[in-house]
Amino acid sequence: MNILILGSGGREHALAWAVMQNPKCDRLIVAPGNAGIAQISECAALDIEDGGAVAVFAAENAIDFVIVGPEAPLAAGVADRLRDAGVLVFGPSAAAANLEASKSFTKEICAAAGAPTAAYGHFTDAEAAKAYVRAQGAPIVVKADGLAAGKGVIVAMDEATALAAIDDMFDGAFGGAGAEVVIEEFMQGEEASFFVLCDAQDVLPIGTAQDHKQVGEGDIGPNTGGMGAYSPAPVMTDEVTQKVLEQIVRPTMAEMSRRGMPFQGVLFVGLMIRDGQPRLIEYNVRFGDPECQVLMMRLGAQAMDLMHAAAEGRLSGMRVNWGDDHAMSVVIAADGYPGVYEKGSVISGLEALPETSSKMCFHAGTGERDGQVVATGGRVLNATARGATLAEARAGAYAMAEEIDWPGGFYRSDIGWRALEQG
Repeated sequence: MNILILGSGGREHALAWAVMQNPKCDRLIVAPGNAGIAQISECAALDIEDGGAVAVFAAENAIDFVIVGPEAPLAAGVADRLRDAGVLVFGPSAAAANLEASKSFTKEICAAAGAPTAAYGHFTDAEAAKAYVRAQGAPIVVKADGLAAGKGVIVAMDEATALAAIDDMFDGAFGGAGAEVVIEEFMQGEEASFFVLCDAQDVLPIGTAQDHKQVGEGDIGPNTGGMGAYSPAPVMTDEVTQKVLEQIVRPTMAEMSRRGMPFQGVLFVGLMIRDGQPRLIEYNVRFGDPECQVLMMRLGAQAMDLMHAAAEGRLSGMRVNWGDDHAMSVVIAADGYPGVYEKGSVISGLEALPETSSKMCFHAGTGERDGQVVATGGRVLNATARGATLAEARAGAYAMAEEIDWPGGFYRSDIGWRALEQG
């Protein structure tokens, strides 16, 4: 089978790593890829948000199956163009991708499906949004309605921060994503990420994870795209998982189908759990990053079979074979991230790192210059390891991180602290 993966980050490196382990994969191309991905597969320069160009590329390269990594191509309708061209694709239609592309759409779906989530207001006018904040008080959450690369969410612990966030969003801090805002009730509890494959008829849970959004140790500082993750999430007990499926996921999928936009792909269910009761924070319509890295580390080669089954509508006959193991991924980011950071610094020590079924350093924002690996993004590397316990996985991940020679980077030293403290 010839497979094309769209994307260039740590998520796509992890997907490529898992797919390459499957004997059904004859040829793998990742577009555009990065320096780490180029070491295990072909890479191709391609505008992945241009559905026509991707369809032509797939035809020219006899591609049998396309896996769409990031959200932007999905929102742009790339999966629709591929399906129109007769290419099998893993990822939802542009209409279904609105579950991530529009937070107000998600709230509308939740209301129709009866899915528990935060109370909210939706605004296209800054003064009306500010009036809502003053009426509700703080803490409160301000979100850019559209896609903002995981950064358009401000958890405001005081009213002044919320009002400033509204000004920033309407002044274009997040581009078009902030032309409308959703303001939500601040939910208390423990966060978790739940991943479910969907084929428009059936759903198949494929794992849980917890990530660390804030840049600073102890979960302080501004939100990022994610500074680390581990799997499984202890708070996602069997009882909580069943509640999420019955109260949130299945009603949402039924409502999407009722509206003529059945969902096929992976549904990332962001949750807040308090006293055993889950509430929806948000949906994403692709694998999380860095959650994908820990999921792929635990799933291995079967990940491709599961995604292929979802694309072909065969989930009802599929099962996930889980080991009794844990995985952790530590993000190594450029100094200054998530603010201003430099690009182009050289990273050394990567060639000495292990590359096994239980230890991999996935590349996120890297490129190649004069035979050297250089940093090209904010989140640059993902030191990822699997172990019999979370402590063992943590030791493996941090041992790799410590071996990387990159003065221009930093990482949190406390990934997994909450779960490890709980024992």
